[in-house]
Amino acid sequence: MRIARTAAELRAHLPQGVGFVPTMGYLHRGHLALVERARAENPFVVVSIFVNPLQFGPQEDFARYPRDLERDARLLEEAGADLLFAPSVEEIYPPGFSSRVAVEGPLTALWEGEVRPGHFQGVATVVAKLFLLVGPRRAYFGEKDYQQLLVVRKMVRDLGFPLEVVGVPTVREEDGLALSSRNVYLSPETRRKAPVLFRALSAMREVALRGGSVAEALRAGEGVLAEVPEFRKDYLAIVHPETLLPLSDWVKGARGLVAGRFPEARLIDNLEVYP
Repeated sequence: MRIARTAAELRAHLPQGVGFVPTMGYLHRGHLALVERARAENPFVVVSIFVNPLQFGPQEDFARYPRDLERDARLLEEAGADLLFAPSVEEIYPPGFSSRVAVEGPLTALWEGEVRPGHFQGVATVVAKLFLLVGPRRAYFGEKDYQQLLVVRKMVRDLGFPLEVVGVPTVREEDGLALSSRNVYLSPETRRKAPVLFRALSAMREVALRGGSVAEALRAGEGVLAEVPEFRKDYLAIVHPETLLPLSDWVKGARGLVAGRFPEARLIDNLEVYP
């Protein structure tokens, strides 16, 4: 596996038919599932590791976000990646950089967009730049960040990027906790309580499957979250799977969304609650 640190080095190694996995590093099995999917569907796989300052708010964890490039490179080589692009902030945002990409509307106004103002503008800007640098045929994103996945798909459609955005199912621990690089922040006690997000989503799904209403499902989810007072909810919602607008009646593929904070870390999760 080669490692490129500049755009010039990246372009020197790129063939046709690239599958691309953009990440912020500190990789886990969820990231590696993206690499494995890309490996199965493309002749050449590029993974980027870049902790993007534009998508972090002023009070968020950019400075302490976990980083271990040597470890990540070893994992990627074992997973079959062909090229790792690990640029500096100055390489992506050189002096004088002042452009932004904004996806407007409810996809970015609600949920994470409301709790983290400017977050999706930062995501769209860096992803657009990486797409232009890498020129992939397909790009792979985890469904764990479901709203992000839809925002990237919307940007790709609107701007005409010639690529397919592939969503890959969330990878979970045995107790249901969605894998996340930020899970490393959790104390042992909080780690035991962290699956409450998945349990709340599962409770909503159970109500839907037995014929209950959206309102009943939300009450069930809220009841589960209330069992863990250390978790401070940002939102719990049942939304349309394409628009992310809140639902009052079920539609096929309705998605449950949940996010909030434990003392050590903010976690998010989602689940299809009405198959």
